Amino acid sequence: MNPLLKEAPVYLVVAIGSLAIMVFFVHAMVGGLVSERTEYILYAAVCAIDLTAMGFMARDVIKRRKAQERQEN
Repeated sequence: MNPLLKEAPVYLVVAIGSLAIMVFFVHAMVGGLVSERTEYILYAAVCAIDLTAMGFMARDVIKRRKAQERQEN
């Protein structure tokens, strides 16, 4: 079985946890100080940034694994 498939549930839990923490951080920092609409826009922006960062990290893991497989063969 592909090792990435074994690790996928772990990555999924980490991604969900990270998104929850980031949204809570935004709520803690600006909740009540700005309108609800602005807070939701900030949630979306922070989630987009966080998902982009996680995507780059996942891409890096896949790239390193492929390079490692090539060296072993």
